[in-house]
Amino acid sequence: MSNEYSFDNEQNRKIYWHTCSHILAQAVKRLFPEVKLAIGPAIENGFYYDLDAPFGFNPEIMEKIEIEMRKICKENLELKRFELAREEALSLMKDEPYKIELINDLPEDAVISFYSQGEFTDLCAGPHLESTGIVNGEGIKLLSCAGAYWRGDSNRESLQRIYGIAFPQKEKLEEYLEQLEEAKRRDHRKIGKELGLFFLADEGPGFPFFMPKGLVLKNTLIEYWREIHKRYGYVEISTPMMLNRDLWERSGHWAHYKDKMYTTVIDDTDFAIKPMNCPGGMLVYRSEQHSYRELPLRVGELGLVHRHELSGTLHGLFRVRCFTQDDAHIFMTWDQMRDEIKNVIKLFDEVYSVFGLSYQIEVSTMPEDHMGDLETWEFATDTLKAACDDMGKSYIINEGDGAFYGPKLDFHLSDSLGRTWQCGTIQLDMQLPERFELEYIGADGKKHRPAMIHRVVFGSIERFIGIITEQFAGAFPLWLAPVQAIVLPVTDRAGEYADGIVKKLEAAGFRAEADHRPEKLGYKIREAQGQKIPYMIIVGDKDMENETISVRHRAGEDLGALKYEDFERLISEERDSKASK
Repeated sequence: MSNEYSFDNEQNRKIYWHTCSHILAQAVKRLFPEVKLAIGPAIENGFYYDLDAPFGFNPEIMEKIEIEMRKICKENLELKRFELAREEALSLMKDEPYKIELINDLPEDAVISFYSQGEFTDLCAGPHLESTGIVNGEGIKLLSCAGAYWRGDSNRESLQRIYGIAFPQKEKLEEYLEQLEEAKRRDHRKIGKELGLFFLADEGPGFPFFMPKGLVLKNTLIEYWREIHKRYGYVEISTPMMLNRDLWERSGHWAHYKDKMYTTVIDDTDFAIKPMNCPGGMLVYRSEQHSYRELPLRVGELGLVHRHELSGTLHGLFRVRCFTQDDAHIFMTWDQMRDEIKNVIKLFDEVYSVFGLSYQIEVSTMPEDHMGDLETWEFATDTLKAACDDMGKSYIINEGDGAFYGPKLDFHLSDSLGRTWQCGTIQLDMQLPERFELEYIGADGKKHRPAMIHRVVFGSIERFIGIITEQFAGAFPLWLAPVQAIVLPVTDRAGEYADGIVKKLEAAGFRAEADHRPEKLGYKIREAQGQKIPYMIIVGDKDMENETISVRHRAGEDLGALKYEDFERLISEERDSKASK
């Protein structure tokens, strides 16, 4: 029965994994009745349960829990949903303090529902599978245990979070575990250290350090961003990193985002380091009078922003406390909106294709808590959909997940391992133009409020570097590689010839160096391959005599003896086309 369960859609996967989290909790309570239960949801890839235990969940204990979970699956226990009045619910959960807190925090008129399976009952809204027998016990794997704070609050209880994954077919689990092993090999933190790109230090948790090679990579990305945005008609600005409280109150960040902002006092006035570039961008627009003839006005900024993320959520370059956000704001008339959205999608297509990244678009619609009238929301949402239709882009609807100030398109990128990353966003912002009283003079000579798109391509330059480091496993395409070619002289006599090749490459705009160390050639070749340098140029007495170079690619391909001019022509084409080989 378990092998027949459809995993084709996200809802089915979430239900399956949610039931697995209950099976996990039941297994833990059977083996360790003293453990207290917190919460256990399905997540993007699997499930977890937060537990309060007087011991650590080591690998041996995790294996025992897995075995018990398989037993529960074989028992084919029916999952039954029932509801209780508040007092009855509190009585049922009297020995579970975290469940008691959750019940007490529910609104007075809330439906308090539970699910039971055999002797186990959990507070839960559901939904769930009909029975534990639908879950294939052989397809379950507990992956890891990590620390977590109750309700994400570092001032509250410290819990242990057990992560798991499950599939209806054991073969699918094995495929997934192989993919996890490959992901470990590609871990950007490991590769970043091995290639001398970046690191994080205990002295600055969440604040990345970039080494010389890493900075070359970062700057190359930024140069590409600038080149393509100039081509698409954007201008670039720079706004201060720190601005006073008045600005953040006006933008709404002081009221809604202050917990994630770094603040200080200067001359008896509250200031904050910017967590976002947008408010500063509004001041730039407002600093001058604008005419309808200037619109659409496309304004980009590569701004360093700071956000106070909880220490437990920090993860390499994927979750940091300071990063470069590639924002752009497009100020326009309402009738220009559709074409501008299409123009942004076209830009996104060009950028993501360079990195071999495909994407799925989500249209996030009006949430319950929103500002603005229904008619404006409908127009904005329909315009996003129409632009996608015009471009032949399929999309899925994410009901009610728009920001309170406007609907949006989210671009979920798929990498070489099939993982998804939410990077690009096209957000219709109907709040900031109002809050900052932005205006332009229309053809009628009167003042009008511009419509505004807020969009990012990379999202965070640092995070995107983490993504592409894993996408390419550190073997960056030639145009991105920090060192594009290394010259390896076979003898001391060839040293001067090697330096001459380096100078020619540098004059042609390439990043090249020579390795003059007194090591064996084979060792230097292996080391260059380990450093993922695209081309190794080997020069010896014969090359000097024939005025040639012997070229090897990092993938092992031997290109043989070439004239320097032919090699430069070859790699110039590869670099300029941004080929991903």
